[in-house]
Amino acid sequence: MAKEQTIDKFKLAFLEEAREILVELESALLALNENPNDTELMGRAFRALHTIKGSGSMFGFDELAGFSHNLENAFDEVRNGRLKVTAELINLSLAALDQIKAMLEAASGRGAADSGVSAEILAKLRRLTGKSDTRHAAEAASSSPSSFPSSSPLAESPAAAVGAARDWQIRFSPGSDLLRTGTNPLLLLRELKQMGSLRTKASMAAIPPIGELDPERCYLRWEMVLTTSAAREAISDVFIFVADSCELTIEPVIERVTESVIERGAEPALEITAGAKPEITVAPAAGQASIPDAVAAKPAEKKPPPWGRRASDTPDNASSIRVPAAKLDQFVDLVGELVTMQARLGEIAARHEDAEVATVSEEIERLTTALRESSISIRMLPIRATFERFRRLVHDLARDLHKEVELTMEGADTELDKSVIDELNDPLMHLIRNSMDHGIEPADRRLAAGKRPSATIHLSAQHSGASVLIRVADDGGGINAEAVRARAIEKGLAAADAQLSENEIFNFILAPGFSTAKQITDVSGRGVGMDVVRRKVEGLRGTIDITSKAGGGTTVTLRLPLTLAIIDGLLVRVGEAYFVLPLATTLECIELTRQDIEKANGKHVAYVRGEIIPYIRLREYFDIKTKQPEREQILVAETEDGHYGFVVDQVLGDHQTVIKNLGRFYRHVELISGATILGNGSVALILDPHRLVREALRSTAARPRAKGAAV
Repeated sequence: MAKEQTIDKFKLAFLEEAREILVELESALLALNENPNDTELMGRAFRALHTIKGSGSMFGFDELAGFSHNLENAFDEVRNGRLKVTAELINLSLAALDQIKAMLEAASGRGAADSGVSAEILAKLRRLTGKSDTRHAAEAASSSPSSFPSSSPLAESPAAAVGAARDWQIRFSPGSDLLRTGTNPLLLLRELKQMGSLRTKASMAAIPPIGELDPERCYLRWEMVLTTSAAREAISDVFIFVADSCELTIEPVIERVTESVIERGAEPALEITAGAKPEITVAPAAGQASIPDAVAAKPAEKKPPPWGRRASDTPDNASSIRVPAAKLDQFVDLVGELVTMQARLGEIAARHEDAEVATVSEEIERLTTALRESSISIRMLPIRATFERFRRLVHDLARDLHKEVELTMEGADTELDKSVIDELNDPLMHLIRNSMDHGIEPADRRLAAGKRPSATIHLSAQHSGASVLIRVADDGGGINAEAVRARAIEKGLAAADAQLSENEIFNFILAPGFSTAKQITDVSGRGVGMDVVRRKVEGLRGTIDITSKAGGGTTVTLRLPLTLAIIDGLLVRVGEAYFVLPLATTLECIELTRQDIEKANGKHVAYVRGEIIPYIRLREYFDIKTKQPEREQILVAETEDGHYGFVVDQVLGDHQTVIKNLGRFYRHVELISGATILGNGSVALILDPHRLVREALRSTAARPRAKGAAV
């Protein structure tokens, strides 16, 4: 039972890793489409296919391994120069990749893979590679990896290629824990056998007495002579999955064993003696001279194996581990609870004025801060994988829309919280689809406008304080502001005589059901996509900014928080209410006196080193009915609309803020990012400075400002 659970664990690990490999494969294929002569890209694609095939066969996914094997052989034809990379091959490979994804989903118990699609893809692949025999190819999609159809033209081994065969001496010593990972070494030997003529001998010298034998340890090692026309790299690829957990040497034999010796029935005898390197000798037939000494392996030399190493040769530790996302989320939640309890301990220590308790509290605060930063850093991932997914989308849409579009990227190594990354796929997908369908013009119109026929969509990411800015920019025709305004008036979103800024006009695009498209297509036109973008971004406590220039393209900027779990905040008080402002956006704190207010003639502005800073008085904005103190504090923050101040009664200091959602009843309150629990048990609201300023500016523009009103 325990062994079955172990195997299931490794199968699940394979399924998860296979999905990641498919992302790499898709990226390599799309890049290869643009650079068909790039041997490095070809190697990436081939290795990805080989990994999926080998790992699939290792864990019993026979249909997946057989299908991948046929596709791998087609790319081996390309690698050996017998087939050229064409758009047809890339499109067919992408279709095969989609089918592999379906097989993985079926293996996970979600849906089923259509075997007819596999057969159709293989048939097209045969026609493309010039192979005419169809009898065995259909079997390849469901064949066992231990017997990939060698008679299939598509499944020809490298040994079938035209070229001189030679002998290779292979020593394979699996690591003792190889079997525990679910690896079957016999499958590796069977794959070698498909490459040519293989002669093997197993050494059992390391097998202990039966009382000491561990059935989950591998005690065997193999000495082999492989006669094949394949290159050393192709042989080593067979062991690509176990290279780090075995000892492997692959060396050419200087002179081939002659056919006459083999025909006489002579078999190679592998003489293995304790403490010596194995030597290969061939017993001569009667009346036949001995094989030249050059056939024998060289005397043992103390040198590292050139094609692998045993796991025991290095420390038994891994550079990285795979942890389920749910466990990581639970860990961060527990750290958040610890931060809250630490704040409570600090409150108690300050109230009792006990030096010993205060010392313990400070030490726990230091450790909690380090633990919090460590837990957040663990969840931070580069956005590259998300960006790379859209190469395929752009490729397919460009083909369907008959447009030439290139996807470029910048800042793909920018890191942000995994929970944020997981929610980004849909917004970016809809933005790219809109750019492809509405923004980018056909090639003839671009040429008439003096542009290159090939358009560009640029994805970029960069840090900005506690936020990440993600931009989707195209060099298309831009947004027709008048058409958007007319459509907004038609739908009743704006009055006919309303004076609207360009930014306000562009924001209508985010309204549910809003579209200026004259006809609905499979790509867009229903007014759903941008509404999805708005809802997703707002759910992440982010903002959207749209800029466009007629004939010069459109840029959509998403401002998103780095993390949704814990942030550094500045705790402030207004009356009996507590608020938290993100520390990363706060520039400085200055004092506001009655004299400063009088100098400004009652206007909500402050003079800070020669700069006029408008401010929002939170007491008035939230209608807090308490007595105003003689001296107040202005927190100057950097927002999307410039520097703005927020007037509070008292600044209490830095605060490790564990963000708690307010629940669905408050999901429409845009000015609040969430709430946090303070050490004394009270609740503080987390303010969003960007939205707060935007809302204040919008309300000010909508009505005449009365004396004493907020900015």
